[in-house]
Amino acid sequence: MPFLKVIKDKAYFKRFQVQYRRRREGKTDYYARRKLVTQDKNKYNSPKYRLVVRFTNKDVIAQIVYSKISGDFVLCAAYAHELTGYGMPVSHTSYAAGYATGLLLARRVLTKLKLADKYAGNSNVNGEDYNVESVTDGPAAFYVILDTGLARTTTGAKVFSVLKGVTDGGVEVPHGVNRFVGFNKEENKLNADTLRKYIFGGHVAEYMGKVQKEDPEKFAKHFSKFVAAGITAANFQEKWTATHKAIRANPVHKPTEKKVGAPSADGKPATQKAFNKKRLNLGQRRNRIRQQLAYRARVAQKKDE
Repeated sequence: MPFLKVIKDKAYFKRFQVQYRRRREGKTDYYARRKLVTQDKNKYNSPKYRLVVRFTNKDVIAQIVYSKISGDFVLCAAYAHELTGYGMPVSHTSYAAGYATGLLLARRVLTKLKLADKYAGNSNVNGEDYNVESVTDGPAAFYVILDTGLARTTTGAKVFSVLKGVTDGGVEVPHGVNRFVGFNKEENKLNADTLRKYIFGGHVAEYMGKVQKEDPEKFAKHFSKFVAAGITAANFQEKWTATHKAIRANPVHKPTEKKVGAPSADGKPATQKAFNKKRLNLGQRRNRIRQQLAYRARVAQKKDE
């Protein structure tokens, strides 16, 4: 029998290093994260802010995050489900919802940092590209970098709708126009009318009108929540315009009311939820054993009868 050379011996496995857990799970691209997180050495302890955008099946998550050795910290956040309080209870994962969520995040963080008056952003949403410039007689514009995670950054992707909303809201984000919807690669030019149409949900309104005309049953099934909220293809864009105005009027987050009792003086709910069983003392444990023995005796007696 020929001799086989052992290559993967004990010393080999001692030197083997597994990848980070989130890399093994396919959740984090650490090559990209390292570039987004690493701050210049000459900026000392100043944080490097990221605009983190994530789309789920039913929501849009937009956060401004900075990193430390101990982990990530969220400076401000906005979610598409909050748009219900601003007059838009449906269509929370569309291109228009991404723009409105980005606008809400920008106005909220600038209000928190007391920069809302200095940087009003772009109130005339015409689809043209807008870049925030720092004022000469005041603080510099708030600067963030887009973090799309593992999302595909193709032209027309919805993650860039949030970026457009943030820049129109008054926050500086370095970007180009080649990923916005309506960009023509051959002409190397952005069609502002197409981008404006998507910002105000014009593509959804067109589809609603088409389905309503061709297949009323399908319309009643697919757009039942729209009908219940009084939203039609005719007034859909007007609803988004009103939502933008409401966001600019009051972007401050409203905490939800606690449903479990009235809060006490220290801010905690009056009745706490107990998820763990209460520990029994010696007398209670002995009494529990007596009850179990008595129950077993009754069961055995019934079997004998």
